[in-house]
Order: sequence, then structure tokens, then C-alpha cells
Amino acid sequence: MSNKYTIQIFWSVEDEGFIAVCQEFPGLSAFGETREEALREAQIALDSMIETYQGKNLPLPEPQKVTLAV
Repeated sequence: MSNKYTIQIFWSVEDEGFIAVCQEFPGLSAFGETREEALREAQIALDSMIETYQGKNLPLPEPQKVTLAV
């Protein structure tokens, strides 16, 4: 499923792995031993969350606008 939501990935010392979160969907997080694994797991969770929202006719959150500073 294609979407434009932001997934942030960070290292967790406590979990000894990478955590991926999506701020537009509070509570959505995923774990991976690598960044790539965390991203894959987060995408699966995000796709499932979007399907759930759509199945319940709930409005999807607006994607964040991200500004990159160079």
C-alpha cells in the first residue's frame, strides 16, 4: 500500500535494537535488529492501521509536512 506518512527510526539502548514510529498514528511502533527490519515491520503495521481505519470508515490522519534543513 502506498502512503505518504513519516516513519522515524532510532536506536533504543533499552531494547538493544531499532524502533520505528509513525507520529501520525500514535501508538504505532515497530522493532528491528536493523534499520531496514524496523522499517519493514513499521510499514506492515502502518498498512494494517490504514486498512483498519478505512474498514471502520474513520478519517485518516493528514500526513506531516517535513522540512529538511541542509
